[in-house]
Amino acid sequence: MAFSLSKLLGKSSKTETTDSVEAIINDVQNKPFGVSESNVLYAGLNELGGYFFFQTVIVGQLSVKSKVGAELYFIGEDNFKLQLHSDMPEFESEGSDIKGRHVTKIDFAIEESDVKKLEKATLKSIQLIVKKHDIVFSKYVVLDASDEEE
Repeated sequence: MAFSLSKLLGKSSKTETTDSVEAIINDVQNKPFGVSESNVLYAGLNELGGYFFFQTVIVGQLSVKSKVGAELYFIGEDNFKLQLHSDMPEFESEGSDIKGRHVTKIDFAIEESDVKKLEKATLKSIQLIVKKHDIVFSKYVVLDASDEEE
């Protein structure tokens, strides 16, 4: 999975006073994994040398500099719960040319057995906890079937 930083930062250089989830989704070409009130979560699994990572990119109002890492919680149907810890303790949000929009990249280590459980799970929400931020994302669902690729 690869993210183009220019696509995540926004395709226009204009400044706006407010940024919305809808504007972020329209500006970024990747399909969202989850949405919150003011942030969009883009995510995917990746494997490198036998180690698995759940890569996330949060685009929106989240602006954070961490030296202690983050935690990601998946909550799903049938009492499914999975907790992941960030791979690296230090990371920092990057600003964008759109006022109020930041891009935060966080990779989470995940065991191969948990990858299989996550792929089978029906998720209800994804919770990110980093420093004083506690953001709950709902699973992004495309309502218009014409938007999906065949």
